[in-house]
Amino acid sequence: MSYLKFERALMINLQESLQKEIIRTNRSGAYSCSTIVDCNTRKYHGLLVVPVPELDDDNHVLLSSFDCSVIQHGAAFNLGLHKYQGNTFSPNGHKYIREFDCSGIPTTIYRVGGVVLKRETLFQHYEDRILIRYTLEDAHSATTLQFRPFLAFRSVRQFTHENGTASRDYEEVPNGIRTRMYDGYPFLYMQFSKKADFVFQPDWYRGIEYPKEQERGYSSNEDLYVPGYFSIPIKKGESIVFAASTSESKPRTLKTLFEEEKSERTPRDNFLHCLVNAAHQFHVHDKNGERYLVAGYPWFKCRARDTFLSLPGLTLSIDEVDYFEDAMKTAIRQLRQFMEGKEQTGLIKEMDQPDVPLWALRAVQQYAHKMGDKACAERFYKLVTDVISYIAANRHPNLELTEEGLLKTDGTKKAVTWMNSTSNGLPVVPRTGYIVEFNALWYNDLCFAAHLAGELGDAARQTEWQAMADKCGEAFVKTFVNPYGYLYDYVDGDDRCLLVRPNMIFPVAFDYSPLTNEQKRSILDMCTRELLTPKGLRTLSPKSTGYNPMYVGPQAQRDLAYHQGTAWPWLEGFYIEACLKLYKRSRLSFVQRQMIGFEDEMFNHCIGTLPELFDGNPPFCGRGAISFAANVAGILRAVELIETFKD
Repeated sequence: MSYLKFERALMINLQESLQKEIIRTNRSGAYSCSTIVDCNTRKYHGLLVVPVPELDDDNHVLLSSFDCSVIQHGAAFNLGLHKYQGNTFSPNGHKYIREFDCSGIPTTIYRVGGVVLKRETLFQHYEDRILIRYTLEDAHSATTLQFRPFLAFRSVRQFTHENGTASRDYEEVPNGIRTRMYDGYPFLYMQFSKKADFVFQPDWYRGIEYPKEQERGYSSNEDLYVPGYFSIPIKKGESIVFAASTSESKPRTLKTLFEEEKSERTPRDNFLHCLVNAAHQFHVHDKNGERYLVAGYPWFKCRARDTFLSLPGLTLSIDEVDYFEDAMKTAIRQLRQFMEGKEQTGLIKEMDQPDVPLWALRAVQQYAHKMGDKACAERFYKLVTDVISYIAANRHPNLELTEEGLLKTDGTKKAVTWMNSTSNGLPVVPRTGYIVEFNALWYNDLCFAAHLAGELGDAARQTEWQAMADKCGEAFVKTFVNPYGYLYDYVDGDDRCLLVRPNMIFPVAFDYSPLTNEQKRSILDMCTRELLTPKGLRTLSPKSTGYNPMYVGPQAQRDLAYHQGTAWPWLEGFYIEACLKLYKRSRLSFVQRQMIGFEDEMFNHCIGTLPELFDGNPPFCGRGAISFAANVAGILRAVELIETFKD
């Protein structure tokens, strides 16, 4: 039985099926995203969504959807589905769906009377080209397929509406046409593997509505342009491949191309393979050959903290060392540009965040675990020395190494930690002064650097860094350990934040920690009692002031809840690591049971991956971005650790 398979009863129940989304990427920044019934419910949805750097740094929806109709005996049965204003759905093509299977490539089976049509979709790697294969599996009379492309040609952050500026011009190309609605955009090529008749019949489909945007408090409707329709006869057993692309395709090669691309896909036939497949969706290779990680889909870009935080789990945990090395090379180049005060050239944003170099060294530490100290030193020792020297010399504009040996930062007017939501231009969670995870990272990084120096025989640096670590560790305990058995979240003068937040889990999980085992156990117990959910650690305890666990409503309302009780899976990755380090195999069955909540998510929200966050209260609904790199990375790391302790 297929792992990600959904039967007819679920597919025709729009209350269920419209909540399940699917995303495919081409590993070069473009993506294809919709619901499993091909009804777009977000402005970010589209069959072909690509970056257009000539216009801006956003993605742009070129081809919103592609409706197929089955024609028999002069009667048309439209398999498409759109939501219009007034809660109207048309043309209700979902009622013909018999099953949807995503264990391999997304495959939908339609049945219209005696006609059985299979639709398979994939995104060509490294090309802005979506491929759809239609196979007529059964038919008892002559059958024709008609296809209507719904065009948008707009940023994912905007809407398009009927206007007189949009170009209606098109040109014929082999087995199809090319067109573009506005100057500055690339041409959209729509071609088939066999000759297709195109009938020019321009029209605007008005009032298409996106309910997910309504839920988020945004405008939610637009008009889409349909230039006409393609018509192709098809015989029983025959397959036709459609390609939508920003460059011309070769029709004779489309069937072979489809098979080649299909053979390269990671099957999603179990929990681990779903996570591996999801990990690959975050890969981005630019035209210069550099490799990045997107922080999440559909609206996140490449971000520095997310890159260094996620990269080990998305690569090393699944034995993809080459990608780790290549992506680190790209990220380190930009990090060095920042440290040297040079203009940054690359896709990674937010390199100025003060904890970025700290997470970079922890990523290097994970590489050392995988490849050994010698291999790590050969590749990254200079980075280690440069980052520590940079921080120790107080060259970072918002990171100060104090006489006590701790790192201090100013987060009063700008969010500087991963808890970065803002309201009215100011941080919702104004963490400032001595931040607990910054200093846990600093202590861990110093100890790791000293260890690496010792392995290389660099005695001077080993002594210097270990002394810095000892000083930091002593101050850490004095500063952050409180009388109640856990850690202050931050300390700023006399302001000692007693709110129970998950950031105290980091010094329990890291390889090097200034805490005693008794202190670690106390912290872990606090996290278990007040923060642990089936979907991750809460960002705030329900017993703490300001607890707001439901990430719903308009943007301003969601900003206030973003880090005030919502649950994040990547945090639980560190929680599980802490459990196994402290209690070894005695906690193995417990952490294995924790995986059940995440495996359930493979069938919900965006299937086969993990969303950005969850409500902190039951039923723990998935919210935010539909696929989030740090969460996939954290759970992949947890799976790897569980397997290690099982052996």
